Amino acid sequence: MKKEYVVKSIDSAPDGAPYVVVSLSSIKDLKEGSTSTQNPFGGSKVMGFTNMNDMMKDLNKMLSGGGGFGMQGGVTQLKLEMHEYKEMGLAVGDKVFLELTKEETLGV
Repeated sequence: MKKEYVVKSIDSAPDGAPYVVVSLSSIKDLKEGSTSTQNPFGGSKVMGFTNMNDMMKDLNKMLSGGGGFGMQGGVTQLKLEMHEYKEMGLAVGDKVFLELTKEETLGV
């Protein structure tokens, strides 16, 4: 499986270790996000409700989907060692491809 992403941010390790955290957003999410109205205080959509049951359902969706309280929804994060980061020369806004493959083994 191969997916296309854009580098959203590059942050140093929170514990001061020699690695960086690279946050990626998929191209699809960026295209969808540019056409919808977003909250300037966090980028998440505002959820409306008409009764308590709807509020609880929407709150559960928001929490599980990473839509609020400091959580980022739709973001893939990679932890790279400093030498890997320097070799790649990544910058915010760069297009990158992430490829996942499963090792095929013969026999059990």
